[in-house]
Amino acid sequence: LAQALLPQAILAKAVLVEAPPVWRLWARPRRSLAGDMAKIAKKPARKTQEPVTRDYTVHLHKYLHKTQFKKRAPRAIRAIRRFAEKVMMTKDIRIDTKLNKFVWSNGTRNIPHRVRVRMSRKRNEDEEAKEKMFTLCQHVPVESFKGL
Repeated sequence: LAQALLPQAILAKAVLVEAPPVWRLWARPRRSLAGDMAKIAKKPARKTQEPVTRDYTVHLHKYLHKTQFKKRAPRAIRAIRRFAEKVMMTKDIRIDTKLNKFVWSNGTRNIPHRVRVRMSRKRNEDEEAKEKMFTLCQHVPVESFKGL
């Protein structure tokens, strides 16, 4: 059938190439586990956390997108907690009353778009505390957020 459809000149030049088996198309190259085991063995122990203080701008407007009006202020406080937990790597986050009042200053609906927060990682004085460190979040009043 193929000979009847194609001219003899094309058939003479055409070379049939055998296709690779289908299972080879999606098979991944095998790796040895020796390299992975060496990486695991060389991984250094986690560094102990030191007390530190840093200033951050938290873009609340981004975190509150499409949030129901009555839930905006509580969700903004949770967003600050999540942000602090991520950047300071502590589970215990304490929010200062002035920061809380600033977030709630325009009511539950109209949250400030941005807030400047000073986050201080401190040692926990309580002996029975689960976490050795905690983060204290305080409000830093600023005129403008440009150029920070």
